[in-house]
Parts: sequence; C-alpha cells; structure tokens
Amino acid sequence: MPRGKKYTIKSPRKVAKKICGTSTKKAVKKTAKKSTPKTVSKKQVTKKKFTSRISNIIKRVNKNKKTFYSKKSKNKRVVKPYKSQQKKIDKSKFDKNFVVPTASQVERLVKKGRERGFLTEHEILALFDRLENYLDVYETFLEQMDRNSVAVVEVQQGGFLGNNYNNHRNNVMTGLQGDQPDVEVGLSFDLANISQDSIQMYLREIGKVPLLTADEEVSLAKRREKGDKNAERKMIEANLRLVVSIAKKFVGKSLSMLDLIQEGNIGLFRAVKKFDYRKGYKFSTYATWWIRQAITRSLADHSRTIRIPVHMVETINRLQQVSRHLLQDLGRDPTPEEIAAEMGEEIEKVKHIIKISQDTVSLETSVGDDEDDDTSLSDFIKDVKSISPSQVAGVELLKDYIKEAIKDLSPREKKILEMRFGLDDGVTHTLEEVGKEFGVTRERIRQIESKALDKIKDFDVIKKLRDY
Repeated sequence: MPRGKKYTIKSPRKVAKKICGTSTKKAVKKTAKKSTPKTVSKKQVTKKKFTSRISNIIKRVNKNKKTFYSKKSKNKRVVKPYKSQQKKIDKSKFDKNFVVPTASQVERLVKKGRERGFLTEHEILALFDRLENYLDVYETFLEQMDRNSVAVVEVQQGGFLGNNYNNHRNNVMTGLQGDQPDVEVGLSFDLANISQDSIQMYLREIGKVPLLTADEEVSLAKRREKGDKNAERKMIEANLRLVVSIAKKFVGKSLSMLDLIQEGNIGLFRAVKKFDYRKGYKFSTYATWWIRQAITRSLADHSRTIRIPVHMVETINRLQQVSRHLLQDLGRDPTPEEIAAEMGEEIEKVKHIIKISQDTVSLETSVGDDEDDDTSLSDFIKDVKSISPSQVAGVELLKDYIKEAIKDLSPREKKILEMRFGLDDGVTHTLEEVGKEFGVTRERIRQIESKALDKIKDFDVIKKLRDY
C-alpha cells in the first residue's frame, strides 16, 4: 500500500465484494489506479502484486476475526467457518445439495401420525435425513408431535417393513411431496427375507410383468372401452405392484398383509373400470386413491366385532384426539360436556359416540388370577331375558288350566276364544277378523265371546286360575 493513504478493513466481505463484484481485469485497474501515487506510472503495478497484497490482508483478518455478522440480519449472527476449517469438515455429513423439508411435508407427516397414533423411525428419517443442517425445523416438528400425542415406534430390521430403508424412504418422500407413489419403487426390497411363502411367491409372479408406459396405458384404456377383456387384464396385472406398495403402509392393523393386498386389488379393479385417459393424468395416480379407499374401508369394517360405519370411525378418532388433548391440559379425564364444547358438537351426540366406541369383551373371559378357577365374566352378569325353571313350570300349568276350562264349551265358542286371546298361536285377532272367519258380524262375535266367558265363570277350574 502507498504510504500517504490509510485503508481500514471492517470485514472480509467488503474486500471480497471489491474483488468479485467486477471482472478481475477491471478490479486490477481500479485498485491500481487508487493505490499508485501520481508520480508513478500505472504500468508499474502488476496483477500479481495486487493479488498478493489482498490475500495477505484477508489472512491477517481471518486470524484475528473468526466470525462476522451478515448484512441481511442485524439481530441474527451467522457463523461461517474459514477455509482452514472447511477442509476438515466431512462432506458425507454436510451435503451441499440437501433440501430443507417444507411446511406442507411436515404437516402431512404429522397428520399421518395423528391418524394412526404413531410414526416409525424410518418415516421420520426419510423426511429429516440431514438433521444437522436444519435442527430448528426438526425441533418444531417434535413439538407438534408432542402436542398431538404421536408416539415414535421402532420397526425391527429384516422384516417386511424394515428391510430396505432407502426404498422405503423414497416411497415416503414421494407421498409427502404430494405425488402418488411411482410403480417402479414398489417392489425393490429383498424377497429372501420375507417369511411368508405365499407372499414371496405372489411377489415373484407379479414382478415378472413389465410396467406400462404412458402411451401403453392410453392404448389399453381405449381398447378396454371397446370391451377388450385382455386389455383390462393387462392393466390390472401391470399395476399389482402398486397395490403391494400401498398395502405395506397399513401393516400392523387388524388385517394381515395378504388380506390388505386382496382388498387393494378390489380397489384396483374398480379403478381400471373408471379410468378416463382423456383427463391426461397417469393411471397410477388415479388408481392410488381407489386402492387406499378400499383398504381403509376394509379396515374399518373388520377392525371391530360390531361393525361401525366409516364416517363414525373418523368421528371416533377425532373424539379420542380431543380427549387426549384435554387430558394433558386438565390433568384428569374430561367430561362429555367438555369434549362436546371442544368438538363443537351436542352433548347427546358425544355421549352416543362414547357409547359406540367401547370395545367388546367376551363373556367367557376368566375372572381372577387363579388358574384352577373356572369362573368367567358371564357368571356375574344377570340375563334378564332368560326364564327361571319355576316360571317355565308356572306357564305350562297355566296352559293346562286354560285348556281344561274351555274344553266343555262348544267348538264354535272355543275357536272364538282361541282367536280373540291368542291361545293357539299367540296372535290375537280383532272382532272384525273373527267375524270374517265365521261369516258373521262383529256384534255377533262379541255376543258369543261374552256368553262363553260367562259359562267359564261357573266352572270349578276357575278357582285354580285365580291364583294367576
């Protein structure tokens, strides 16, 4: 630097901006013009001297000052490592091309956990695969998990769900980004680790069918509209792997893997029949919704001993979520009135939902810890519909007394009393019905009935009937 002029360097950013802001040639000429005294010619300042001076200045500043403040934020300090530290950083841990999860992706994952009540570690790591780069986003996600009472479960490795993490990550990321899972990703796991032989054979068979291109899908859809059954069969067989990919996400509930695949195939059949190639979207995108609907409805139908409609299952899930939130806030079990106020529903409706959401218990459930004791729950519950032996005997005696009382009446009077009081089949008949049976008027039937009852009062057996 020239002696007559002093330079104050506040931060290395300003120096770098002077160098990188314009081309190298212009920066050299401009700096040389400022730093060269008037008595000295410009040609005497070379590019090498200028570069060496600037580099020396930067080195001295970096030694004394390790961090600096960004101009974009006055309150937030941005710490940047200098070059000597950047060489020591492991590039495998800090990927320059990482993508920060968006708010919509985080919300989808939280919603999925809220509906199921849990999330697997693989599902979380599939979205937050570079935690060290955005810890603040991950902390916000954990807070949402706590607020929604979503648990984190660990999937055992080597099973059907936990075999290949990378493929599972691709499926989860595709779903979180709003696109439908691609068919190519569906069956990229190792079949050797699957314990079920039937599933293994099925996956091998459907893996032999090649996937369809967009043009092939349109061509087969056109043929199907004309009634070509072979085209419909080809569309179904080529997308069976998509069903398996979606069914894996519902494993662990009330249905087995094979049942989930079968229910998903039913949804695939319906999607093939309703697919309209003129809309322009892929068939896999359209079929995914039908497959999911078929699986979720089947789970709702088979998850309980007593079937509950699908819309009521969703209402029950919402009630349980509200109950958990109120339990955390109040520190006790909420009342139906508090739940109704939180849900915005009527109290009677909330009580009805609570009643139908109860789980069934077998009457043969053993009571007590004694293994030798055969006492079951049914032994302590009174059956109000059952009739005791004494009541059965009393009813039979009453029938015998009535038959004895009317046996001395004329056949016509006996038949009229049996029809009027239901003594024969337990069904009572009106005067008009009995009159049509005998071909007389209502009034005549009433007179015959009254006369027959007066006769019975004089019989000796009537004393036995007074006890009833």
